[in-house]
Amino acid sequence: MPKIKPVKVPNKSWHKFLYFVFGVGLGLVLLITSAFFMFEKKYAERVYPGITIGRFDFSGQTSTQITNFWLNKNLPFNEITLTLAFENQIATVSGSELEAGFDATLSATQALDLGRSGHLLSDLYLKYTALREGINLPPLFRWKEEILNKTLDQLAQRINIAPENALFEFRSGRVTAFKPAKSGRVLETQQVKDWLTQQLTVLANQTNPETNLQLTLPVKTLAPTIDTAQANDLGITELIGQGESFFKGSIPGRIHNVALAASRINGVLIPPATTFSFNDTVGDISAATGYKQAYVIKNGRTVLDDGGGVCQVSTTLFRAALNAGLSIVERHAHSYRVGYYEQGGWKPGFDATVYAPSYDLKIKNDTPTYILIQAKTDLANFKLTFELYGVKDGRQVNISPVRLWDPVPPPPDLNQDDPTLPNGTIKQVDWAAPGIKASFDYRVTRGETELFKKTFYSNFIPWQAVYLKGTGPTQ
Repeated sequence: MPKIKPVKVPNKSWHKFLYFVFGVGLGLVLLITSAFFMFEKKYAERVYPGITIGRFDFSGQTSTQITNFWLNKNLPFNEITLTLAFENQIATVSGSELEAGFDATLSATQALDLGRSGHLLSDLYLKYTALREGINLPPLFRWKEEILNKTLDQLAQRINIAPENALFEFRSGRVTAFKPAKSGRVLETQQVKDWLTQQLTVLANQTNPETNLQLTLPVKTLAPTIDTAQANDLGITELIGQGESFFKGSIPGRIHNVALAASRINGVLIPPATTFSFNDTVGDISAATGYKQAYVIKNGRTVLDDGGGVCQVSTTLFRAALNAGLSIVERHAHSYRVGYYEQGGWKPGFDATVYAPSYDLKIKNDTPTYILIQAKTDLANFKLTFELYGVKDGRQVNISPVRLWDPVPPPPDLNQDDPTLPNGTIKQVDWAAPGIKASFDYRVTRGETELFKKTFYSNFIPWQAVYLKGTGPTQ
């Protein structure tokens, strides 16, 4: 009889297991999907958990909440005052002008956009990373650079100086053109911007930021292409002394003579160990050499004569020599006080009269190099300036305050008949000046060594006003 094979009966337990696994899986999917939708619903238009801005936690916050937070953080920056200074140039900019602060709108936008790019896998990864490790967004701190640029441009116009190359021309024993080299300077604007960026970044992370920011502006020195040493071989490199005087109120003839006499000295070189003579350098002072008539002191009177005003030039050069610390070999004071020499706040006694051949101004060059005399006559401002160029050798000048004593009022006015003037004509030919004695000490040292010391005396006699009364025929 043939064998009957047993029929296999399906295992119902295995099917049940498969159904169970499928059910659990489906349940998990539904649960995860439900949780995902609940999560997305909860954080709709809100920042996902784990996201911070500047280490401040904004999980679950709306755009408005984030914006308001950073706007409140910006309030102290409106109180900032930025002061930029260089020497006497000062500019102030307020924080409100700079609009310094955090970009609140950008911070809110960046936080809300995180995890919402529209790329499923990328967004899931960012959300997971934020939940597990946290994601910190740096806040953007900004300020209006164009406001600072405008301020720096205005400062630069007053600060920046182009360097000047030296000029030195020597002809027939005289310097015909001289201009010492001058360094320039330029405002380092980028350094200012970098500094401000750094300061604002620091303040942005402080709870109570400092509101007064001050900066001494960085200024770079610009060297000339040709310096003074390259332009000449006489060793003249720098300004060693300067003197000035004023002659406002001078008659045209006097102004002409001041400018002419100054031009005769301009460009003169004084060799080392040589004594400069004012009279020898200026030469003959007369109508023949171009001088006009102006008032001079002569024979105890103030009279019109050729060359009136030349003493303005000798007085100014005397002051320059004092300022340079040079040895004054010969100097004479005027007989009476001259108002021109006290203009500009000068005290009595800083004057030097000349009248060849009796009175001269002599200055010795006891420096190791040549000295160049430069004259500048400013006719618009009635000002004469002498500049002495050479090389500084370390000497120091000390001039004591002027001592004044024995003041004497001017004598009464003197009226004199003059038959050369028409009858009834009054002409003033002298002006009243009070008398006084004056002195000051002049001491020059180098280190601990005294080079020389001298006291300059002046005895200004009182001077009366003189009026001429015409007694001649009436014209």
